[in-house]
Amino acid sequence: MGSMFSSPQISQEQMEMALTKAKQIVSSNPVVVFSKTYCGYCTRVKQLLSQLGATFKVIEVDQESDGNEVQQALLEWTGQRTVPNVFIGGKHVGGCDSIIEKHQQGKLLPMLKDAAAVPNTSAKV
Repeated sequence: MGSMFSSPQISQEQMEMALTKAKQIVSSNPVVVFSKTYCGYCTRVKQLLSQLGATFKVIEVDQESDGNEVQQALLEWTGQRTVPNVFIGGKHVGGCDSIIEKHQQGKLLPMLKDAAAVPNTSAKV
């Protein structure tokens, strides 16, 4: 068993299955947050999205039987293994810092509206 800082090796088949799963989840939901239940940064992103009235899907990778594989697949796909790992409208946006920065710049809500994750009339721009 590896430490929490190392990742057990996964097979190419496991990687492909996890990548297919992650891409299917992302393409089927306007907003997806790959998260861990104990991650404070993940909590902050989920709270912000909730405050904005966004509809979003959360995948708690620490509770998924293939969570490690999904994280490895996200690394392969996006270059980011850390959580939160956020997608809006099928596009990779990044982690907590990226989401907070986009919100502070007034760019997050329009992205959420474009992805149909928030109603066009409910939140102030």
